[in-house]
Amino acid sequence: MSKKKSSGGSANSVRREIQRLDRDLLKSLSDRARAVQKLAKIRQNEKLPLYDLTEEQEALAELLPQNKGPLSADALRNVYREILGTARTLVKPIRVAYLGPKYSYSHLAAIDRFGDGPDLTPVATIKAVFESIHFRQTDFGIVPIENSTDGRIVDTLDMFARLPTPVTGEVQLAIHHHLLGKCSRGEITEVYSKPQALSQCREWLAKNLSGAKQVEMTSTAIAAQIAADKPGAAAIASLEAGMHYGLAVIDGEIEDNKNNVTRFALIGGEMPHRTGRDKTALMFEIQHKPGSLADAMLVFKRGRLNLTWIESFPMPGTKSEYLFFVELEGHQTDSRVKKALAALQRKTARLEVLGSYARAVTA
Repeated sequence: MSKKKSSGGSANSVRREIQRLDRDLLKSLSDRARAVQKLAKIRQNEKLPLYDLTEEQEALAELLPQNKGPLSADALRNVYREILGTARTLVKPIRVAYLGPKYSYSHLAAIDRFGDGPDLTPVATIKAVFESIHFRQTDFGIVPIENSTDGRIVDTLDMFARLPTPVTGEVQLAIHHHLLGKCSRGEITEVYSKPQALSQCREWLAKNLSGAKQVEMTSTAIAAQIAADKPGAAAIASLEAGMHYGLAVIDGEIEDNKNNVTRFALIGGEMPHRTGRDKTALMFEIQHKPGSLADAMLVFKRGRLNLTWIESFPMPGTKSEYLFFVELEGHQTDSRVKKALAALQRKTARLEVLGSYARAVTA
């Protein structure tokens, strides 16, 4: 009868392996941080920006397909994001404004792009995000631009119309709404959340909480704070907001559309370089006469440019004039895009190229 190895000896062997891997990982992280500092020094000598956010995203896009597990793609993205953010602070901290407070979905989008660093700055309104860029109080801003359920974000388009600001990136954030509180579902008399979140859970609320009063708030995170203090109150908010305010998940993922995604625009900073998987955002005004819009849209067809987004938006201060927001595949330095923009300039009363940027890296 063979003698079995003790489980303790086997466990000790694995522990020693983990310790060795941790030492190797520490050395690799330190070497990587020093390489980032070295690259920043070279950039500084060449009078270039100290960091390249697009380059970081491209590196991540190349890394994800190489993942063989057991880490999921989401887990790898989370780890790599924090490595990038921590190394970036060694070079120059980035100040990022977002629609707060903490643990709002805009905050989660900012974390998704920059990591959970100390330089994420909550502001009270989308307007304040744009103004922080305009007055150079922050380097970047994160603003929601469209939701797969509710469509365009009016406040963001209004600010682009009033204060055109460069778009230099995007974040695609899966939105999962949770019913949070300190009571059971049967004890809920009021449900607090943003109008958009309430709208995105409309069918679920009608079926499961038809007798509860719905109270609109400016933020899902503020709704969570109220639910933490008020008896009989529940909030629809992110899981992170619930954890922060000590709330239990009464019902999870109650959004009507299980593929609910909000797209956020990264505003501010320098125009990213061409990557080959880019999009370009435009805003234009047309002459108020028959056929003007058709003539403008024909430019994209003739240029064989695929449109990924189009919205009409009433011009501030007018009765019946509209701005059109368009996003197309390609970079503004591409020859086809340049030719189309030149043609579009002749067909419009006003044309603003808001920016070109790489498509969001998703798991």
